[in-house]
Amino acid sequence: MPVTHDNVLGILSLIFWALVIVVTLKYHVYVLRADNRGEGGILALMALVRADHGNRRRQAVLVALGLFGAALLYGDGVLTPAISVLSAIEGLEVATPFFRPFVVPITIAILVGLFLFQRRGTAGVGVVFGPVILVWFATLAGLGIVNIVHSPGVLAAVDPRHAVSFFLHNGIHGYLVLGAVFLVATGGEALYADLGHFGELPIQIDWFAVVGPSLLLNYFGQGALLLQDPEAANNPFYRMAPSWMTYPLVILAAMATVIASQAVISGVFSLTRQAVQLGFTPRVEIIQTSSHEFGQIYIPVANWGLMVGTLALVVAFENSSNLAAAYGVAVTTTMIITTLLAYVVSRHLWHWPLVLALAVTGGFLLPDLAFFGANIVKVTHGGWFPLLIGIGGFLLFTTWHRGRQLLGSEMNKAALPLELFVQDLQRQNVTRVPGTAVFLSGSARGTPPALLHNLKLNRIVHEENIVLTVVTQEVPYVPSEQRITVEPLGAGFSRMTIRYGFMEDPDVPAALAIAKEAGVAVDPATVAYILSNDTLLRGRSSAMAGWRKSLFVFLSRNASRPSQFFRLPVNRVIELGMQVRV
Repeated sequence: MPVTHDNVLGILSLIFWALVIVVTLKYHVYVLRADNRGEGGILALMALVRADHGNRRRQAVLVALGLFGAALLYGDGVLTPAISVLSAIEGLEVATPFFRPFVVPITIAILVGLFLFQRRGTAGVGVVFGPVILVWFATLAGLGIVNIVHSPGVLAAVDPRHAVSFFLHNGIHGYLVLGAVFLVATGGEALYADLGHFGELPIQIDWFAVVGPSLLLNYFGQGALLLQDPEAANNPFYRMAPSWMTYPLVILAAMATVIASQAVISGVFSLTRQAVQLGFTPRVEIIQTSSHEFGQIYIPVANWGLMVGTLALVVAFENSSNLAAAYGVAVTTTMIITTLLAYVVSRHLWHWPLVLALAVTGGFLLPDLAFFGANIVKVTHGGWFPLLIGIGGFLLFTTWHRGRQLLGSEMNKAALPLELFVQDLQRQNVTRVPGTAVFLSGSARGTPPALLHNLKLNRIVHEENIVLTVVTQEVPYVPSEQRITVEPLGAGFSRMTIRYGFMEDPDVPAALAIAKEAGVAVDPATVAYILSNDTLLRGRSSAMAGWRKSLFVFLSRNASRPSQFFRLPVNRVIELGMQVRV
């Protein structure tokens, strides 16, 4: 598209109104209010929608949308580090063509270092986060102002008539430009996901006082530069700065993109933990990297998966312009899903009038769909990649969830009610041994298979026995006073339930240490934890497709061991196994 005065003002007008409507009004004013007890992100929003006990079919559709949107965010987690760091290092080409062959190797080296650093946690990045980001946005604003001064007429682009005129004169080509314009708004979904880390007010203050004005000044400055020098269109950002500033600007941009990538990677870790706790993915190893900040976690399997995907993208696409074609599809789809879920929240939880809820949703859905249409044409040019990840993630989520339901159903069919087991045990002459045994059970009502196996094989029962069920509720955090409930059953048996939120990591020994408040005195250091280590086999049931059964069995065999996931001391764990067909 030619770099003309009208085209520059038209695209700037599109950029301005995209930031106003999508980022400012939709996310900062509207979606940020849809928090699940302070937590944001599409899974938190989905859990909030599920709390509305309405039509079951409607809920199933909304949950499916939420899961697909969450799966697409994994594609975003792979794409963002790749396109961000690569675009920053491409500034070296502006300084001299000598660096062109080294852009990809330097990008790969930075990304490898970034992913290797994750094990140490985000505290190290946090030390320099604030100052670097402030310098970054001050630089963006300063470069923009310097160029706007030379062509102040560019500010006329705030008039939406320039955007309308752009569409009228350029037709379908003008519409497809929205696929590139959308890149200015892609951080909106990540902003919502970070709600739990920072809070609504700090995020809004940062946007309205620092980030939003700096971005707009820089975009308008780039437009002013193009009006003066159309040849700068190949990389207007770096060409805004004087030549002596190119190398410092590349370094600053690389640091800022590393920090931005760090935030997205941490968001994927948080998303993975939520998915595990809500029962949509297998148990994985979750490492707490800070003793002070609960949200600082490290998930090895997610980290290495992101690293492999990110490096593969850099090698395959080679430059940020090619990656941009793949980038918009995932985020536009997720934004549409967020708008639809937010409508349910506004209508059924906030109790907005139907007319108001439809008007607000329609007002945001219109630009969402326009951006989606402009991006979906990129499917053959790389847009297939995030869609492939989204479909794969969705199938994994739903297969695991459905498989767990079927497994629980099979186990419940053969389960003996715990009360009947205790009554029967009292009529038998069974040897009692000193100490306390804790039996982990997925069902709060049935007798754990490990308890039956222990009695059958060893012919002994401990003096005190706790049948323990860990429940994840669809809230981020469970108050400490609601953490534990205990139901005495007699004959030295009690049923205990420990509740966690989807942002919390289960720690059974720590919960038992405070069980005294619930009426059970337990010394976690002397407890014997007896678990079922079941081997899943593919059965002949038609309740789930054969390939999904095979996938579920594979995921089960590779899930983190219950003793590790629930932080049980390994020297106090006894595992008794059996074969189960699904």
